[in-house]
Amino acid sequence: MAKRVLTVDDSKTMRDMVAFTLKNAGFDVVEAEDGQKGLGVLGSANVDVIITDVNMPNMDGMTFIRHVRAQPQFKSTPILVLTTEGSEDTRQKGRDAGATGWIVKPFSPEKLLQVVNKVCP
Repeated sequence: MAKRVLTVDDSKTMRDMVAFTLKNAGFDVVEAEDGQKGLGVLGSANVDVIITDVNMPNMDGMTFIRHVRAQPQFKSTPILVLTTEGSEDTRQKGRDAGATGWIVKPFSPEKLLQVVNKVCP
């Protein structure tokens, strides 16, 4: 059974790029355009890994991560942040929120797969 990845990003182009890369590697991918909709997806689908952007409308990535970590069933689900922001301060905020890893955009498909495979249970 394919591992399922939830990708949360307000950019359809970015979601499409992530989904294309992961689907070609055998992953099942579900998508949401912001953190609020991402929480809705988590309420109806089991996921093995979450990939989220930081800057999104309605609910940003840090708030999304904190909401996910507050739910006991997602305490150990790997959460990767995929963003243009690479400062140490922002990364620390991500770690404090509960992020597992960090990938800076633009990303290479190889790097994305390497990190997802590393954290995927």
